[in-house]
Amino acid sequence: MTSGKVGATHVIALLGLVAAFTAFARKPNYDEAKVAPYTLEDPLMFADGKRLTSPEQWPARRAEILEIFEREMYGRTPPPPEAVVTEMFEEGITLAGLGIRRQYRMWFRKDKSGPHVDWILFLPNRIQGTRPKVKDGRPICENKGKCPVILFLNYRGNLELVSEECVPLQQGWVRNNPQFDIADHRVTEKSRARMRRTDNASPFPLEAILARGYAVMSACYCEVSPDPTTESEQERLAYTGVFDLWEKRDPARTDNTTALGAWAWTLSRGLDLALTIPEIDARQSVVTGCSRLAKAALLAASRDERFAVCVPNQTGGGGVPLAKRDFGENVSTEMKAFTHWYCKAYGKYIDNEAAMKFDQHLLVASIAPRRILVEGFNSDWFDTKGEYLSCKAASVVWTFLGLKGLPEEPFPENFSTSCVGPYLGYVRRGGDHGISGHDWLWMLDFADRAFGR
Repeated sequence: MTSGKVGATHVIALLGLVAAFTAFARKPNYDEAKVAPYTLEDPLMFADGKRLTSPEQWPARRAEILEIFEREMYGRTPPPPEAVVTEMFEEGITLAGLGIRRQYRMWFRKDKSGPHVDWILFLPNRIQGTRPKVKDGRPICENKGKCPVILFLNYRGNLELVSEECVPLQQGWVRNNPQFDIADHRVTEKSRARMRRTDNASPFPLEAILARGYAVMSACYCEVSPDPTTESEQERLAYTGVFDLWEKRDPARTDNTTALGAWAWTLSRGLDLALTIPEIDARQSVVTGCSRLAKAALLAASRDERFAVCVPNQTGGGGVPLAKRDFGENVSTEMKAFTHWYCKAYGKYIDNEAAMKFDQHLLVASIAPRRILVEGFNSDWFDTKGEYLSCKAASVVWTFLGLKGLPEEPFPENFSTSCVGPYLGYVRRGGDHGISGHDWLWMLDFADRAFGR
């Protein structure tokens, strides 16, 4: 839960930033009466017009959908790493013994050269005695059986998530943000435990998550690749970090790997790490994120079928909402403000969304037959109704596969879970931009049902 004053400040700052980004873009439409008729591609029809006749054909159609998004919007999927090498550099007890904290450094070459990413892991620890057990200086996890895991990327460093000083400051470039006391593109101690504060629009309820029996893994997206706000910085900085692992970008190509693709790729590397941790059942994985990192989570789940559950929170345009609806954020604002998030090919749809042979409902559908819960909030810029309509258009795929799709309910009221089914769900709320306590609760309830907990 957030204070109205801080939340309002956050939204005003966000809208001011958006206005600065999109000064030369097409003005967003905020009038439902001005939404022109549009046609959505059928998820159950191949691009050549042939209709799917059996569930066995879905993998081929899904592959076709992924290819469309690679070619036309998000760029090519990065290649697999040469290796995933991890070293645990810190371990300790947190939350008075009810959690175990571990920190890992991850490299992507056998010789540990080149870029690296630091992951922080929190394990639930249901201690049996009056205090946690320690052996040879290491805490012993007393859980019986393995636990599911939630993975997400954070914005300003792992130190945002906890108060312990053993969690190092994120050393890379970050966006300046007066609200978070960030200047000169560097994180300071003032950012420590910011997501633990109750006046934050995205409080991180670690105790509640661990109490539900879930492990949590996170890394900072700026360690993966920086996310600058100006076009010159985007060209200079955005394609660094893990981009150094891959071939130099070809300026003649229109489908180069994008920042969203790199962030999604890194979430998959986090799942690689989870598979090596004996206390975790990585088959029971949830990938989530908020705003641009919700887009990354959605793209990661779309491309990597190992993610069992996807919960994108407030993705905004270029995520779940339908582009052809032309409500709120549009292709013009996306391409003017976030040139590194999307590939050049996407630019041909500026002021031309009607020409698209795809829309975001196909990306949602690509998660099937796995599970996805879309979480929205009431901001015209983020077009949460467009999220609902996207889910509704994608629902036919789950039904075709013999599963329950989106419940047959109208656009739900705030906080109503009437549109949350066992495989596909949509929920919205009032309040501010960020993952709130409500969002975490809906996420955990949805995952519990998915994993039979």
